[in-house]
Amino acid sequence: MTDDSNLEQVRAAIDAIDREIQVLINRRAECAQRIADIKMAEVAAARARGDTEVEPVFYRPEREAQVLDSIVSRNTGPLDGVSMAYIFREIMSACLALEKPLQIAYLGPEGTFTQAATIKHFGHAAICVPLATIDAVFFQVESGQCNYGVVPVENSTEGMVSHTLDNFLDSTLKISGEVELGIGLHLLAASGVSADRITRICAHQQALAQCRNWLDKHWPTVEREAVSSNGEAARLAAEHPGVAAVAGDMAAELYGLQKLATHIEDYADNTTRFLVIGREEVPPSGRDKTSIIVSSHNKPGALISLLEPFQRGNVSLTRIDSRPSRTEKWAYVFFIEFEGHLEDDTVAGIVAELEEQSIMLKPLGSYPQGKM
Repeated sequence: MTDDSNLEQVRAAIDAIDREIQVLINRRAECAQRIADIKMAEVAAARARGDTEVEPVFYRPEREAQVLDSIVSRNTGPLDGVSMAYIFREIMSACLALEKPLQIAYLGPEGTFTQAATIKHFGHAAICVPLATIDAVFFQVESGQCNYGVVPVENSTEGMVSHTLDNFLDSTLKISGEVELGIGLHLLAASGVSADRITRICAHQQALAQCRNWLDKHWPTVEREAVSSNGEAARLAAEHPGVAAVAGDMAAELYGLQKLATHIEDYADNTTRFLVIGREEVPPSGRDKTSIIVSSHNKPGALISLLEPFQRGNVSLTRIDSRPSRTEKWAYVFFIEFEGHLEDDTVAGIVAELEEQSIMLKPLGSYPQGKM
């Protein structure tokens, strides 16, 4: 039997704690406003001295990463570190919006995993701008219409997103961060539609590939159609009773779809990595990655020569991929990711050595390492 008096005492304690939390959050928000005032005063002083191009920088990726790392490291439970980081991410997002709301371009439409990754990284207070193509995301950030962009770069099942890599060849943008997102795929249909009415299954080509074995086993005779995004597939399913979509929870909720089957991805640890792209370089956070593009002379042992400085410097590579150079037939550029920051002495020495032996080397930026 429940002890009502004890229950009321605990509820009263929770109410008191909530009031304390609310006061502290608003105190934090006041500090954020003070920071904004200080930054604007510094910009005004610089412009008065004749530096008319200076702009205030409100979002600091390295500072945010340091804060979240500290929150996770000192967390004692019972909430786990991921949950605690999520809560503080939203607090930080709301406080940053008091300084200046960030506009974030992402590969849309609404309901895609890229939107979910954008919210995971920037919080719900950011203004999310869906765009139809990866090219459009790059352009929106390059032109200054959006502060940052979020694009997919790699899936643990299907590998690299080549279109994102190709955009870096010509773009002036830098990588400002990365986001890892667990991908849970469901088979969705309009409310009230039974499985026997489905004549077509739509999804982005990568989503179809990530659940190919499941579809082969359970829906082998139903037509599959690759569309521009999982969000678009969900929209089609909502409008056409004969269409089912492969998409995630956000798309299901946004378009009011029912789940004919859940977690149909072929591999339970299916994860996609997204890159945050921006116009500024990011200072060291203490736990960083660096990405570069490098093109070597077409000769035997060229790739080994590029990798050897990393081995000597004891620097761990996290990714290497190749793409056609687009300037010469059968010539390639390498996208290399590794631990460390371009301001680290060891990393700077490696990059300088690679520049001497390569045709072209383009740093894409150093940025805080992402976490699940």
